[in-house]
Amino acid sequence: MWIPKYRRRILKGEIKQLTEKSLIEITQYHPDVHVVKMNVREDHVHLVMEIPPRYAVSEIVGKMKQNSSRKIGKKVKGEVVWSPGFFSSTVGLDEKAVMKYVEHQEKVDRGEYQLKLF
Repeated sequence: MWIPKYRRRILKGEIKQLTEKSLIEITQYHPDVHVVKMNVREDHVHLVMEIPPRYAVSEIVGKMKQNSSRKIGKKVKGEVVWSPGFFSSTVGLDEKAVMKYVEHQEKVDRGEYQLKLF
């Protein structure tokens, strides 16, 4: 999970579509990396990914942020797109709950959906 700089609500419409497309492009350069679920909200990005242990999570996320930033930056007048850093966690026994959370993030944000992770 990561956010745009200053948590701006820029990830909507054409920018959202461009973000989704550019994040998936990591699989062209690393075919063994899989984006399992993605949910791009106006002010943050949630991803569930399978990343082989030979890659550092920070390496893959960094490449995804760089690639998407280059493309989105042209649309938002060259501003810095992403805040530094990201949150990651490994998924174990509660994989189904995490997948459900990412899938229903929009409803969770609006308070329409209550989800228990544990």
